[in-house]
Amino acid sequence: MNEISSAQLLSQIRTLGKSLQIPPMEPVASPGRADFGSLLSNTLNAVNSAQQHSSQLKTGFENGTGSASLAEVMIAGQKADISFRAVTEVRNKLVQAYQDIMNMPV
Repeated sequence: MNEISSAQLLSQIRTLGKSLQIPPMEPVASPGRADFGSLLSNTLNAVNSAQQHSSQLKTGFENGTGSASLAEVMIAGQKADISFRAVTEVRNKLVQAYQDIMNMPV
């Protein structure tokens, strides 16, 4: 079974955020620590934006009104798919961690 540390998970989220061109986060109360809620929210917004952009490119290409080439449309679609899969995996890990904590004997 693959084990992933919280530092690795946070690093992967940050890498995904940089590749999706997430706007810089607002400063948080304690320097050196990112607020998980805002980081997750920014990532979800970026994934949503990538999916909407991909959908617009596809629609424009199908109607013949867009200026994007087929390669650009396909790349945008793949980026949106990969980012969605990454967010889904993060969600699965969070749910699994929650279930593990809830099943711990007190």
